[in-house]
Amino acid sequence: MSLSRSALLCCLTGILLGTGFLLVFSGPVQAQSSYGIYRGGTTYYSFIDYQRSFSRPQEALLRKVDTLKKQFAAKKLNWPANYIYIRSFKYDSQLEVWVKQRPADSFRLFKVYPVCALAGSLGPKRMQGDFQVPEGFYYINEFNPNSNYYLSLGLNYPNASDKVLSDSLKPGGEIYIHGSCVTVGCIPITDQQIDELYVLAAYAREQGQHYIPVHIFPCRYDVPKSVAYLNDLTKDDPKLKDFTDQLKDAYTYFEKTKRLPIVMITDDGRYHVNEAKSLVAPKGFVTNSIPALEQKGLGASKVAPPRKVRQLGSVPDFVDQWPRYPGGAEAFSQFLEKVSATVAGHLPSGITRAFIQVEFVVDKDGVPVNFTVVRGLPDAVVLHQKLIEELEAMPSWSPALLAKKPVPKKMLQTLTIDSK
Repeated sequence: MSLSRSALLCCLTGILLGTGFLLVFSGPVQAQSSYGIYRGGTTYYSFIDYQRSFSRPQEALLRKVDTLKKQFAAKKLNWPANYIYIRSFKYDSQLEVWVKQRPADSFRLFKVYPVCALAGSLGPKRMQGDFQVPEGFYYINEFNPNSNYYLSLGLNYPNASDKVLSDSLKPGGEIYIHGSCVTVGCIPITDQQIDELYVLAAYAREQGQHYIPVHIFPCRYDVPKSVAYLNDLTKDDPKLKDFTDQLKDAYTYFEKTKRLPIVMITDDGRYHVNEAKSLVAPKGFVTNSIPALEQKGLGASKVAPPRKVRQLGSVPDFVDQWPRYPGGAEAFSQFLEKVSATVAGHLPSGITRAFIQVEFVVDKDGVPVNFTVVRGLPDAVVLHQKLIEELEAMPSWSPALLAKKPVPKKMLQTLTIDSK
């Protein structure tokens, strides 16, 4: 089995970008695809409109949009942010929000919120009931408008690393950034602050950022008091020291570049950060743990040009109705499963699983064109080429609509290629 329905719906290994299948909500029965969000017989084609259908997000939007616009203007930032990035520091009790508008931009700091309570101690979460806040690289996988803690944003703990290193039967879960200023292993801020953060995240999701990265560090690595505490804690624990050094590589990379690092997870659960001195080209299970829209595809430039290429004019960022695959999300999932199974035999030697991100455009006549691997594997030319060839057999869609007229729409899709 290559790309399963459960992988699309639950993102079992905690990975990258897609078309919107992976966002999960708590509350009443609902479903989401790249075509719209369905709840109670109503279809919402705007994520913000969908959030307004719940009382707490609606109230938060009424309270916070105007003040956020003013705060953005005061810092000479464009509203709304198309991309946001969240960093949390346990020892320093801080949560940072960084923003930018375009993939190629560097992130700029918008705000620092105090984390108002902390459970456990420094170090990663490794089992259910340890009251630890996780440490590592995560993304928001849930918007909970009916949280017991007012509003909350869920994190994809356990991620691929946690699943290797944590208790195999009870690793724990249900980790959130939330309001109410209480915690038993989450990241709590005040209700006023979660109002702002929830609105910021919802607008970024509306702009197309399906995976909002959240990095959780034991401390700020540039604050002497914090580092001294961490060094004292890890001096007799080489495993913990190695783990915190892995996180430090990502912290240092972002501090230098203001861009998200690419993080790989090997089958021993270790994080390997791009351009870090500790990075060794690993073999075996390879994956990316965080979304990095601004990073160029690994090896993608070596892919032979696709055959279904069209010179397109303006492609709108926003549409009233997304393209619709014939047969709906279920049929699209089945098509991707078939494609993934077909190309699995072309995985490079030593790699048993990979996550490949593909971009394409559904043109205004519904024909999918301009397939490109934007995130792939190094030296996997044949795999990338075969993948594009298979995807180009995709049938025509119902095109996107803007002001009731068909328009081209860019799509992003992540496929799991599994040789097992």
